[in-house]
Amino acid sequence: MQELGDKALYQALTYAKSLDEQTGRKILEQFQLEQPAFAQTIFGVFPSVIAAQDQSLAHLFMDLCFDIICVFQHAFGPLPNQQTMGFEWLEKSAALIDTELQAMMSGKAMDAQFKNKLQDRFTDRLINSNNQTGLVNFLDESIHDYVADYPANAEAIRLTKTMLFVVVQLFGSLYDHAETTANRH
Repeated sequence: MQELGDKALYQALTYAKSLDEQTGRKILEQFQLEQPAFAQTIFGVFPSVIAAQDQSLAHLFMDLCFDIICVFQHAFGPLPNQQTMGFEWLEKSAALIDTELQAMMSGKAMDAQFKNKLQDRFTDRLINSNNQTGLVNFLDESIHDYVADYPANAEAIRLTKTMLFVVVQLFGSLYDHAETTANRH
């Protein structure tokens, strides 16, 4: 999967922002049917963690996750179905990202050599992952704009940005895994 250029990202974001409520509901329902574990993670687990610190940022997070779904669908086609892909991709991808993010966080007790290795691997994966930098920047700017009007504590902001980054990475893994699986058959 290639990283979206400015024009493609703009078109996908324009598409996401132009949807009416009924179409938006259909997209979410389809996502929940085709990717129930992923949907539960990004619309249940992640927002509840954010809501423990800031309820309004949890709502913003879910709105931005909807934008992420629309961007990926518009740019890369329909979401792969969890039934055909299996649950392992989500579990494996989430565990890997979680471990690497733990290594990036200050104050986490971890063997220095192991921590450095995880940080290096995380950095390498970011460089080589086509991680949708433009989309991540848009999400960061959206949070910045929101907290300019509705201040929030720094930890809640950092957590929301991190969770959105993880969602983008998981979507990238989902589409990459689907492409790899399709190429094998």
